[in-house]
Amino acid sequence: MTGWIVASILLPFAGCLLTLVIPRDWIKGVSQITALLASLGSLLALIVFTMQGKTAGSVDLLYLGDWLVYGVVTDKLSILIGLAVILVGFLIVVYSTGYLSSQNREHPEREVSRRYYFFLLAFIGSMAGLVYSSTMLGMLVFFELTGVCSWGLIGYYDNEKARRAALKAIITTQVASLGLYAATAYFFALTGSLRLSDLASLTESAKMFIFLGVLIAGFGKSAQLPFHFWLPEAMVAPTPISAYLHAASMVKVGVYIFARCLVSAGGAPQMIGVIGSIMAILTMIYGFAMYFPQKDFKKLLAYSTITQLAYIFFALSLSVFGSGLAFNGAVMHIFNHAFAKGLFFLVAGALSYTTGTRMLPSLRGVMGQMPVVGVSFAAASLAVVGAPPFNCFFSKFSIFAGGFEAARAHPLLLALVGVAILESIGSFAWLFWIFSASGLGKPSEEVAAATPLAPAMQAVLVTLAALTLLSGFFAVAWMG
Repeated sequence: MTGWIVASILLPFAGCLLTLVIPRDWIKGVSQITALLASLGSLLALIVFTMQGKTAGSVDLLYLGDWLVYGVVTDKLSILIGLAVILVGFLIVVYSTGYLSSQNREHPEREVSRRYYFFLLAFIGSMAGLVYSSTMLGMLVFFELTGVCSWGLIGYYDNEKARRAALKAIITTQVASLGLYAATAYFFALTGSLRLSDLASLTESAKMFIFLGVLIAGFGKSAQLPFHFWLPEAMVAPTPISAYLHAASMVKVGVYIFARCLVSAGGAPQMIGVIGSIMAILTMIYGFAMYFPQKDFKKLLAYSTITQLAYIFFALSLSVFGSGLAFNGAVMHIFNHAFAKGLFFLVAGALSYTTGTRMLPSLRGVMGQMPVVGVSFAAASLAVVGAPPFNCFFSKFSIFAGGFEAARAHPLLLALVGVAILESIGSFAWLFWIFSASGLGKPSEEVAAATPLAPAMQAVLVTLAALTLLSGFFAVAWMG
């Protein structure tokens, strides 16, 4: 199992280096092959882990003197999320081979970009390295690598707007990452170790400092208040990158490191739960309020991402009060949201590819004119808002049930759970209205003149639409 995990980390890095030296005509094929092999590695790791009874463990890989620098952790959290981030990465690579072409009406591409596939494959490898890391230093190193990759991809179009957005993203997340630097340094000073499992031996006051640092870093990466402002501007990136940033990679780093530290430490001080819950609800309210003025499809989805990540932070914070249901719901939501929001962004990319616009007032009648895109649009909308039987229904249900579970001992949490439920209802109503306005009715002029969608893009949309129906059942069975 360790071999498959190491392969799933190293293969994308090998692929990204190959993109710099192989003939340009080979780049798309090599990128797809290496990403596919990495996905198979993560899938085989999941199969082996299941056959071994889902017994948690870790394997030490790299030492510097007496200090463990990097190892891999195998448990239900890392194995599940590792599969999601690598599989969605592979699908993004496949989608990109169709999207980045001369047929793209919004951003035509004349030649295959080495830089694009270099950073995208490095992004996949960095995400895998972070998710499977059993050390604080490993998390920190790959945490930083994801920031560099996002900077290279957000600024891909290399105009003033793109460069400014990329700079804002990396500065904001780097400032927040100082929290993880401080947490790692303090942890090492106290324990003389970098093993995450040693968090469990610390005092409550030491855990408090470390978790505050982790939360600050997590808020920055996951675009939560007060670090939210970089994410909507990052929509200048190519849409497949927006999908990966918002679905399975960059923004999931923040919630993942919080979840990983909770598992390793065996819990956190209740004040962390209080801070995390309140900040999550405030971010949820803000994100929902920002839905209404949005005309740009991708910016609407960006604020939806901010809100959905707030659900995950809220659930992880509820788990601090002893709710296992909330923790399971958070992990499932990381997994389920990867497919649902990935599909939603790729629908936006398909519309801009075929019509030349992603402005919602110009997008009407999609269902009749482009059935594959229209059905994918409907599936993504229903999945993200948590309508049964789509995947996010299962994770949201577990989060709300976990909230009521935690509120038995802490009644004040009921008010926060109530706000989250109201936000969920409001999101359903708003996204249903958006789909009704854009998906149904007589095609607008732009939609009526739409060009055919690339086969690779269609295949990925169909795959992700199927996963929004199936992944929820799998996640429930996996988490028990």
